[in-house]
Amino acid sequence: MSTVRHGDLVFLIAGEPSGDALGAKLMAALQRATGGRVRFAGVGGERMAAAGLTSLFPLTDIAVMGLTEVLPRLPTILRRLRTTADAVWDLAPAVVVTIDAPSFSLRVADRVRASGIPVVHYVAPQLWAWRPGRARKLARRVDRLLALLPFEPEFFARLGVQCTYVGHPVLEEVVRPPNAAEAYSRLHLSDADEPILVMPGSRSGLAGRMLPVFLEAVSRLAQERPNLQALLPTVPGTDALVRAATAGWRVCHRVLSTPADRQAGFAVAKAALTISGTATLELAVAGVPMVVGYRVNRATEFLARRMIEVPHVAMPNLILGRMAVPEKLQDECRPDILAGELKQLLADPRPQREALGEVCSRLGLEEIRTTGILPSDRAARVVLDAIRTRRAPPP
Repeated sequence: MSTVRHGDLVFLIAGEPSGDALGAKLMAALQRATGGRVRFAGVGGERMAAAGLTSLFPLTDIAVMGLTEVLPRLPTILRRLRTTADAVWDLAPAVVVTIDAPSFSLRVADRVRASGIPVVHYVAPQLWAWRPGRARKLARRVDRLLALLPFEPEFFARLGVQCTYVGHPVLEEVVRPPNAAEAYSRLHLSDADEPILVMPGSRSGLAGRMLPVFLEAVSRLAQERPNLQALLPTVPGTDALVRAATAGWRVCHRVLSTPADRQAGFAVAKAALTISGTATLELAVAGVPMVVGYRVNRATEFLARRMIEVPHVAMPNLILGRMAVPEKLQDECRPDILAGELKQLLADPRPQREALGEVCSRLGLEEIRTTGILPSDRAARVVLDAIRTRRAPPP
């Protein structure tokens, strides 16, 4: 079988910051796997630039979400779509890797399909949750699909899509568990303290909606548990919002605005109050029991109830196929209910800890710790195999 050639060009397309982070890890893994024999082109952000990519244009040109944000930027987005597809045709790379952001990246894949260049899409779209019928359209657009969740390959295989589970990127951040004693010292906590994580979201709009509910829930719990310490991880987009909302808050708390503080918070937390999403997996692999709360506006709720086809929203529950983590949504997402769930969880965390251990097992965390093979390494193998398969001589 033919191998990857020196100077092979990998064309990557990331459409948002999370894809930029994935792309940077993938680029590093491809360099490790090939001894630095591959080159890169495409679209990415600061992290991919640091890994060696010169982006065709700034990622901010296309990294928009929501109808009200997209419409004013539509002419720019369409222009960037043409620019990206034209670059693929002009450069004729060995492979195209589209990373998440399906509304942009898969439209590029459509436009370059006739070139015969293999297309690998990184991050399987959550079609199993809604729009499962669109999986067949996906099969016409891409050659390989890289899944972050272990149950996804079986779903896509039934619909004719070649899908490989490579692992979720959160697994790369917790390959070696942090030292709890050092974490307590870093956060100036004592053994008598009862730290819990409060995670209202990494987007300002969502955090602004969930913070009042979460803070009131923790306030109620603190009345019964005087040693409670609230730890609030933030990102640059939410740090000022969280600090303003907690200014004068009577509950003992600390805002965790650096990666090191965030890691320390995950190491010491007895429990967490969080929204759904990637945060639930971060907590699961850190072994932190959690309560999930989430609210959307009534219009979004109306649409979601008619489109979503899965029984749970928290990723640990989706992976296990059962309700191991409490989910309090919409009208049930109230301070009194959330406080009650947290109280029960702190009183007896053992059953959920055992369930989260099962989640980690299904995600393959122990295998990663044993072998040192990261999700990005697995993704790189699939990308390189797509190149080799294209070049393999016919039987």
